[in-house]
Amino acid sequence: MIEITRLFDFPYYQLEKYNLEAAFVTKYNGDWKKISTKEYIDKANAVSRALLKLGVQQNDKIAIISSTNRTEWNILDIGILQLGAQNIPIYPTISSDDYEYVLNHSESIYCFVSDEEVLEKVKKVKNNTKVKEVFSFDHIKGCKHYSELFEIGKDESNQPEVEARKNAVQPSDLATIIYTSGTTGKPKGVMLSHWNITSNALSSSLRLPLISGETRVLSFLPICHIFERVLIYIYQYAGASIYFAEAIDKIGENAKEIKPNLMSVVPRLLEKVFDKIYAKGDELTGIKRALFYWAISLGEKYEPYKANGWWYEFKLKIARKLIFSKWQDALGGELSTMVSGSAALHPRLSRIFCASGMMVMEGYGLTETSPVVSVGMVRDRHFKIGTVGKPIKDVEVKIAEDGEILIKGPNVMLGYYKDPKKTAEVMTNNYFHTGDKGEIDPDGFLKITGRKKEMFKTSGGKYVIPTLLENELKESPFIEQAMVVGEGEKMPAVLIQLNFEFVKDWIDRKEHNIKKTENDIIASDIIITRIQKEIDKCNKNFGKWEQIKKFELTPDVWSVDGGHLTPTMKMKRNIIKEKYKDLYERIYQP
Repeated sequence: MIEITRLFDFPYYQLEKYNLEAAFVTKYNGDWKKISTKEYIDKANAVSRALLKLGVQQNDKIAIISSTNRTEWNILDIGILQLGAQNIPIYPTISSDDYEYVLNHSESIYCFVSDEEVLEKVKKVKNNTKVKEVFSFDHIKGCKHYSELFEIGKDESNQPEVEARKNAVQPSDLATIIYTSGTTGKPKGVMLSHWNITSNALSSSLRLPLISGETRVLSFLPICHIFERVLIYIYQYAGASIYFAEAIDKIGENAKEIKPNLMSVVPRLLEKVFDKIYAKGDELTGIKRALFYWAISLGEKYEPYKANGWWYEFKLKIARKLIFSKWQDALGGELSTMVSGSAALHPRLSRIFCASGMMVMEGYGLTETSPVVSVGMVRDRHFKIGTVGKPIKDVEVKIAEDGEILIKGPNVMLGYYKDPKKTAEVMTNNYFHTGDKGEIDPDGFLKITGRKKEMFKTSGGKYVIPTLLENELKESPFIEQAMVVGEGEKMPAVLIQLNFEFVKDWIDRKEHNIKKTENDIIASDIIITRIQKEIDKCNKNFGKWEQIKKFELTPDVWSVDGGHLTPTMKMKRNIIKEKYKDLYERIYQP
């Protein structure tokens, strides 16, 4: 078999071992269109030949900005990497100014976009960059279509040059620069080599329950983020057929069509899925309603490996047949595993989904670690709720004296692009400083306890870890986002963005006389009293000094476009605090 040491080795390995009829499947105009492993490779080689004719040299940078995951992204990825050039994925939702910064900082010479909306943002800044030409995946008037590369690359006479370029690429060579949109300042360009990502994919694949050549996967988390991207390489390695969801709001519909066995998720998605299920359950009456709440209550007590004993397992079997099977049907009926990453998953949600028969394996990683550091796995007792599993093969995790998680291994980045100073700040003797705090339990499981920089002291000198409170609050279906504040103040408080969709449904169900505009909702005494109940429920789980004493509701939805969130949905704390300065001052006014 082909030895996999570089990212473009994955499709050739798949061709040799599985030769799939459906390597990638994307929906166009209502129809699922598949391409085989052979066609995938043929098209990638045509792209390579075309890029050579367009003058692409080793170490040239080519940007890809796509609003959805799609087959074209992957063809282009391999076509670029085979030449020893680098793929620069850019988040589609960032501003034109940020596009300009990333395109200039990376010195990208070509740019591929998915659709008209992205194209318009690129056109605004193109003349201020080194970008020679923009190609589009969609057919857009006045923009070159990416299929023109197949025409240019139809002539195979320069394929020997492609082969020579491929053979010259070393595992240690730079493959991609991923710009992490930090919660403060300009994005940092994380340099990842072929071996950084390849080693991570190979080691992580040992943890996934993939049935070689038979698994169907639904992909929808942004492929421009390293979490989904490394999973795509893992799926290729395992011979899984990868289906790309049309959009995040079409996941249920697409899942019913393709019946996936596996998909990756983020906690916020599971929270939204559960909120919808809960709202529907709340509408039930009589015995159906009682059974629904009984099943949820049972799920909240779930422990893996039948630790609760035979009587619990007997009741769980009934709950799965009567209630949880309907949850599974809503996602295609064959979904056995979900891999969760990017943020902490509340143990309660983990228990409920696992009880339903859809196991949630939580993982931990960062862009700088390619990304996987650890991940749970049902096999071999590598799963414990409330942890992010055990470190993967060849990755060493060390806890520093101050509790910070340090990582060493072949997955640790080459450094920050054009920024040796920042690189030096996060590295000590080959250990990468994550900025996260954690602990390793006696069984070797890693638990994340907070973010080093986000811990704060109140004026009474007591430490508060805001993320723990925030995750607890976001368990409430009423609360979409929560940001705990109080550094240097006398007590912790919280700024809350309501889940307006859920709240409006709740107003209808309870027949409250409240106008359903955001401003009217947050001013309503009924709503304020209801949210206080959620705060009181949360506070029961924390020490007196950590408990939320006051809260304020914000009138708008926190978003990437609004500047509240990074593209990976992390809160920009300083910006949120500044945006709601008046609310903050109202909380702490003397």
